[in-house]
This record gives sequence, C-alpha cells and structure tokens, in this order.
Amino acid sequence: MTVSPGATLRLLRERKPLVHQITNYVVMNETANATLALGALPVMAHAREEVEEMVALAGALVLNIGTLSPPWVEAMIAAGKAAGAAGTPVVLDPVGAGATRYRTDTAKRILCEVAVTVLRGNQGEVATLVGVAAEVRGVESLGAADEPAEIARLAARNLGLVASVTGVVDYVSDGERVLSVANGHELLASVTGTGCMSSAITGCFLAVKGDEPLTAASEALAAFGVAGEDAARDAKGPGSFHVGLYDALAALDPVTLDGRARIT
Repeated sequence: MTVSPGATLRLLRERKPLVHQITNYVVMNETANATLALGALPVMAHAREEVEEMVALAGALVLNIGTLSPPWVEAMIAAGKAAGAAGTPVVLDPVGAGATRYRTDTAKRILCEVAVTVLRGNQGEVATLVGVAAEVRGVESLGAADEPAEIARLAARNLGLVASVTGVVDYVSDGERVLSVANGHELLASVTGTGCMSSAITGCFLAVKGDEPLTAASEALAAFGVAGEDAARDAKGPGSFHVGLYDALAALDPVTLDGRARIT
C-alpha cells in the first residue's frame, strides 16, 4: 500500500477526470467549484433520462442524499447500477441518515442495490447504517456509542466497502486496516457543505486511483484537510474561509503535500 496524496493529485491534474455528482441543492455549487479548483471536472446531472449515459463518461460517481425526492432516488439507483456495470467507483454520502426513516431507508437501499466503493459520512450517519446507537439532529452528528475508528472498521467489514468516517480526526477502513487522517481545521465545521465537498474530492481521487480505494479515500481527506489549514491561515471568519478554501484547493502543491499529510 503506497500512500502519496501528492502523486495522486498530480495524476488527477494531468488527467482531469469527469466526476458525475448527483448531489443536493444546498451544496451543488460548492462541490462543483471544489472539484474544479482541485483540478477535476464536475458534472451535476440528476435527470433519470440521462444519468446512465452521463456516468458512462465519468471516472467516478458521487451520490449525496442531502435533499431527497423520489425521482432523484431512482436516478441515483440507475446511475449507481450503470457505474457498477462499467466498473466505475461510487461514493455514497448518506447525509442525515438516522435523522428520518426516509433518509435512513434510502441510504440502506442504495447500499443494497449499488456496488458502493466508499461510504463517506460523519460518525452518526455511518453508525446508524451499521446498527450502532447514534444521535443525528438534522444533518449533524451529535455522537455515537462506539469510537469512530471502530465504526469505520465495522461499516467496512459489514457492508463490504471502504468506510470513511470524518470528524475532528478522520478514519478510513477497509474492514481490516484503519488509517487516521489528522489534517483539517475547526473552521471547516463552520461552512455548510464541507462534508459534501470531502465526498466530492473523494470521488476525484477515486477517479484516478479506483483500484486502491482505501488509500485514495484517505489521500483525498488529507488533501482537503491541508487545504482547510491553508484557507484558515488568513481567514477572518467563515465567509473569508469559504472563499479561501477554493483558492487553497487550487494552490495545493503536490511536492509538499506528502510531507504535510498526517496519515497514520
């Protein structure tokens, strides 16, 4: 296992993969801009009539259930099945799973019907999906009964995927190994959509390193965390931090990223 977010970022910027995102109204602009700033190409297509054709052109698919409606759920399932048939990696962001039955059931349905490569969520969302007691208010996690590292391992093992549990420290597991990612800044929690951005960036890294989802997912979180650290340096508050985050993603240096990434 070779962990090198700098090398993967360099490859991403050379290839400029298309990342198909069926995501929510709140963050659509943010995740598209984050994808572009990093060096990949976003497409935000959710119409059932075109998702299968669109995902055939993409290097990765990101499914985000933040603002659900029945037509979007059917589009996600169709796109996910098409991605699976093509061997295209899929990221699922189960936003708010545990808050309502519809969200939880939808996330479980996607996990059942789609070959999800990486499940990227917060501690409460992922815990809910593997039957661990958790408290989720709206789309925010207020905690879970188990430690996040163990939740990541349990989810990966039980669901047959890579689980990426984000928080103050992020934990990524394939069911056997657990990697911790200690990059980031507290201001990331003050801007709507940064969790969704991390899912989009996970899709970007998977688009060029889909055969190593454990390392790709951890490298994506490290790169996003380093960008958060850089954006916070000159930020006066959440507003300037938000703008600075795009600049920091665009300015990420592959040469120094490996030395700054705190992946253990």
